[in-house]
Formats: sequence, structure tokens, C-alpha cells
Amino acid sequence: MSEVRFVNVIKEFEDDNKGIVRAVNDSNFTVKDREFLVFVGPSGCGKTTSLRMVAGLERQTSGDIYIGDRLVNKVHPKDRDIAMVFQDYALYPHMTIRENLEFGLKNLKTPKKVIEEKIKEAAAILSIEDLLDRKPRELSGGQKQRIAVGRAIVRNPSVFLFDEPLSNLDAKLRVQMRVELSELHKRLGATIIYVTHDQVEAMTLGERIVVMNQGKIQQIASPEELYEKPNNMFVAGFIGAPPMNFIQARLEGNKLYAAGSEFIVPERLLSKYKAYQGKEVVFGIRPEDIMTTDLINYQPKENLITPTIKVVEHLGAEYLLYFNIGDEQITSRVSAEHKINKLSPISLFFNLEKMQLFDVDTEERIS
Repeated sequence: MSEVRFVNVIKEFEDDNKGIVRAVNDSNFTVKDREFLVFVGPSGCGKTTSLRMVAGLERQTSGDIYIGDRLVNKVHPKDRDIAMVFQDYALYPHMTIRENLEFGLKNLKTPKKVIEEKIKEAAAILSIEDLLDRKPRELSGGQKQRIAVGRAIVRNPSVFLFDEPLSNLDAKLRVQMRVELSELHKRLGATIIYVTHDQVEAMTLGERIVVMNQGKIQQIASPEELYEKPNNMFVAGFIGAPPMNFIQARLEGNKLYAAGSEFIVPERLLSKYKAYQGKEVVFGIRPEDIMTTDLINYQPKENLITPTIKVVEHLGAEYLLYFNIGDEQITSRVSAEHKINKLSPISLFFNLEKMQLFDVDTEERIS
């Protein structure tokens, strides 16, 4: 079993200017056997520190870490049965690709015949058979990343750890490598923990995602649940591109009043917002839920505004429209089937069936 567990894990560092800094704050989670789990969050949120603690490259200040049924708090990194793929590939430039793949196995005194079999298998999986006699300087970034993954595969570890492995690649190659990593996970049936700051990468790769901010886990859920039922405003704003729109509003009866605009709340949603009647709330709505009326199958009579469009971005299959409600900049994502002219008035429908409301003080989603 290749399950990984954090139990009340805390990691603190000493900073000359700030004193004791808590990089990971009471972290509890379980990575299931054969699961692809992704850590995502802004720089400095604690995701890479968490990964390094699994690897044993950082020692937790308190709490317990398990790999399988084994407590590994005091186990040396080389004895944890993990393999790590780094952002910078970490290939030995003076060695051939074959020698890079062999290096770790030779250190483990693996028999020569077994080494040959493992390299042959990994090369076939990654389609790098024709690269084995080259040096790293002769390879592209994508090829180097495949070699780094291959070096992990030949170890046949219990757990694969990936630390932002695609961040040095261009956009097209990142998409290609995401597909290859997903296929690799299915083929190997491996337990993978993957760290990224790119929420698109997280959403496309992860079976479950751990969203972190300031050392704390904000939510652990499937990509679908994170998108549709975010725990709080941080998750709602971090997951999704463009991010969710937030508007300060007041709930009165079945109406939301927001900076001079009035929206009707669907009847079926009113009961869960009963405690917030007459109170300030934060109204959240995704860009794709603000639609041009000519692309809707029915003609809505409410929740319509005709804003002044400030900027139109044409992205091929869709437009991003930017406008203001009061002091808040709002983004709408609409199909390019509608030919948008920035100078022409445009009517937009807010689909409040898909809205989220958040508590002003706690920033938690009201559910």
C-alpha cells in the first residue's frame, strides 16, 4: 500500500526579520493508494515544503508522516521508497541519458541485468529509446523532463513526488506533458503527489486537489467540487481562469442590491440565505455565468444589465468582456458566436442559479 498521511504536521522556520514563521500549519490529509493528488496555491503557501517533508528533505517541527503503514519521521530520504522529479531536471551533464537513468540503481547495487530491463521498460513507456546515448545538452526541455521522469520510473518507488516539473516549459509543451503525465499515471497505477502554482495544471491533472494559502489547507476536493462548491473566497478566486467575480451586495427579501444594480435571487435558493436577510454579503459569480442575451434560448426579463464595456479580449473561440459594477471590475466570458463591438451597447444576463454568496467577515461560502 502506497498511502501517504500527514497527522497534525507543523513546519516552522526561523526568519531574521519575522522571527518564527509557520510555513505549514497543522496539516492533516491522506493521499490514497494510486491517487494523483495535486497541491496548488500561491508562492510561499507551504505546498513545496509539504512535498519536501514527504521526501524527508525537510524535517517537520511536530506531527507525524506515514508512507504506507510506516512512520517515517526519522527515516532517511533514501530509505523512504520515494522518487522525486524536480523543476530543473537535475540531470548530470557529463553523463549520457542511459548513464543518468542507471546512476541511482547502481548506487543501490542493483544487478546489471535488472538495470537493463528497467531502463528498457522506462524508455519504452516514455518513447525515449533513441535518446539514450545522447547528453542532456543535446535535448530539448520536454525531452529532459521525460528523462527526469524516467529516472523516477526505474526506481519503481511507492510514491512519486513532482515539484513544479513543467514550469520551465513553454505553453504548448506544458499541455503535451500534462497529457503524458496523466497517461503515465494510468499506466503505472502509481501514487503521485504533484506540486504546482498553476491552477489549470492542478485542475487537469489532479483526481483531488489540496488548495493551500499561508501554510493552511483551505480545501481538499475533486476539481469539480472545488469549482462548484468552494469553501471560501480564496478558493473561489484562485480556482478558475478568469477567476470568480466578487461584488459587495445586500440581501433584502428576494433581491440582491449591488452598487446600484438589482438582482432577483431564485426562489429555491432563498431558504439557505435566510439568516443573511438584511445583511451585507459578497456576491460571487463565474465569468461564464454572465451571458449575452442573444445566445440564450429564452429571453430573460430580470437580472439584466447594459454596462459600458471597457475592454474586449478576443481569444478565438470566446471573448472576455471587462466592465464595472460600482467600483468592482467584472469579467464576462462569452462565446465568439456573438460578434462583440466595444462601441455597441450589449445586454448581459447574470445567471443567479449559479451564484455563490459569501460571509463578509469570515469569507466562508454560505451553504
